[in-house]
Amino acid sequence: MKHYFFAVILLAFSGCDLFTTRTAEPPNQPRSNYQQAITPDILIQNLINSLADKDVVNYLACFSDPSYSQKAFTFSPSSSSLSQFPSLGDNWGIKNEEQYFNNMISKVPDNSQIVLTISNPVMSPQGDSVFYSASYFLNVPASDPNLPQNYQGDLKFNMIRDSRSIWVIYFWQDSKSSNTLPSWSDLKGRTY
Repeated sequence: MKHYFFAVILLAFSGCDLFTTRTAEPPNQPRSNYQQAITPDILIQNLINSLADKDVVNYLACFSDPSYSQKAFTFSPSSSSLSQFPSLGDNWGIKNEEQYFNNMISKVPDNSQIVLTISNPVMSPQGDSVFYSASYFLNVPASDPNLPQNYQGDLKFNMIRDSRSIWVIYFWQDSKSSNTLPSWSDLKGRTY
């Protein structure tokens, strides 16, 4: 009788898919292009990718975090933007970057990408830091007709390796380079 009972139990379980594997579900979010920034070049690529992916976590990971670095992140806007948007001068830091970034991406349709193009990069190591300067062109395909779509200027980044040996930006200086296009500082001021 015992053998008959075990046979019935075995047949019952073998008829269902209790022990078979199922196909994995596709992820809800697109795969991230973020890499550990073990070089300054990867850090710059992470910045470009975080804008294209509209990923605030990856964007903020490009900047110094007081948990891992003694240098707090600061931003120095272009002078013309500062006079137009005084909030840019109020000790702009990580929280301001997060708010501006979230406000900006909320104005860009889901199927559109923000495109940052870097040109004429110059990287100069100085002890444990790297000073990086470049020209940029930023396209923000916003659905808001009051928000310009193109920005141009020059940027300077001071980068350092934090306690995790990850390169981060601890100082960002923006300057306007075009008489016709606004700078990145203008974008931050308009969307903050």
